[in-house]
Amino acid sequence: MPVDGRLGDIPAVSLTAQDDGLAVLAYVSTQNRLTYTDAEKFEAFCTHKDFPEVLEQHVARGLPETGFREGYLRYAKALVAIGDGAGSDTDLGMETEFVALDNPYVPNFDGVMDVELLYQGEPRADAQIEVFERAPDGTVAIMTTRTDANGIGAVAVKPEHTYLFDAVVMREPDAATAEADGIVWQSLWAALTFTVR
Repeated sequence: MPVDGRLGDIPAVSLTAQDDGLAVLAYVSTQNRLTYTDAEKFEAFCTHKDFPEVLEQHVARGLPETGFREGYLRYAKALVAIGDGAGSDTDLGMETEFVALDNPYVPNFDGVMDVELLYQGEPRADAQIEVFERAPDGTVAIMTTRTDANGIGAVAVKPEHTYLFDAVVMREPDAATAEADGIVWQSLWAALTFTVR
């Protein structure tokens, strides 16, 4: 069901649950833009997010080192337990998204979070997933892993820790979007957040 919210709301969503189960909250942003004024920042971003081919394509397309724009969109999901938290995630048909193949709130969860990473409905093989792990004391650890040939990633997770999984698609925008928004690259950010009981 659609959820109304206001900019700056904390928490972002406040609903009264009717039944116990797993709630899957989804958010798709509008496109935002940024301008690269430093060539090293673009190179560092592409390196960090594992897009070496983008740097090569940037040169091959004859794009400038600085002063160019990237558009970015976010496709975020959060898993929230209501009561017993029983249930499962599903493919919501977003341009890119994580689909949780496990439920971290149920008693038989084995401590390994399996996720499928999709882009345009198809699994993303050998794609980087960045994992942010927040401990109960607030400290954050960051690590990366990769999906397998079937687009599945497996991450060992810890009880009472909160996680954010992040994966980015970088693509050349279609001609209409490039002209209308003045962008030469478009990034799509899939995210999944959850806490382990």
